[in-house]
Amino acid sequence: MKIIITSVVVGTGFGAATSLVNALSSPYSELGAPIVGTVWAGASKVLSLLMDAGWSWAALAVATGWLARTWVRGALAGATALIAATAAYYVMDAFARQEPLAGYESDLVVWWTASVLFGSVLGVVGASIRRPGPVGLLAALTVPVGAALQMVLMPPRPHMTMTPAIVLAEVLVWTAAAIGAGWAVHRFRTAGHAVGEGARRP
Repeated sequence: MKIIITSVVVGTGFGAATSLVNALSSPYSELGAPIVGTVWAGASKVLSLLMDAGWSWAALAVATGWLARTWVRGALAGATALIAATAAYYVMDAFARQEPLAGYESDLVVWWTASVLFGSVLGVVGASIRRPGPVGLLAALTVPVGAALQMVLMPPRPHMTMTPAIVLAEVLVWTAAAIGAGWAVHRFRTAGHAVGEGARRP
């Protein structure tokens, strides 16, 4: 029960924050218009590019799955976190745009379905990170490799012109992906070395 509450809280916070930074980063929204040209507008743009990305939402499910520890609880936590994040995202969108929430019903159904399907799998992946050996390594590489692939196939460039915010966002993603992959490999090699040392002891 505790992990479900945690997943709901974390997911709600993530979804609402993502919608909020999207609104703040847009010069055409009521929230973003007053801060156009300020450092806050630039910061919100970078955060929007980082948070409103597929790998980022996948990382949310993986992280809650990691907290859950077991596969069953991880699947439940991952799906719950994405369901809560999706709900909070559209509620905040409706508020920021001053639109009725009923207008987002079809989108909610689609993304809630995706949350159950992909969130449960990603939650299991997160729970598997704690396991030793190749299983733990592959699980730990899921988010870094996924982020790198998205950067290659769908980089965070909403328009053709490169801006400082886009450059910074891409640098941050590549850096985080490299650090995450490096940590996963280091952890795998360290664990394997420890097992080998233990096997050689009389």
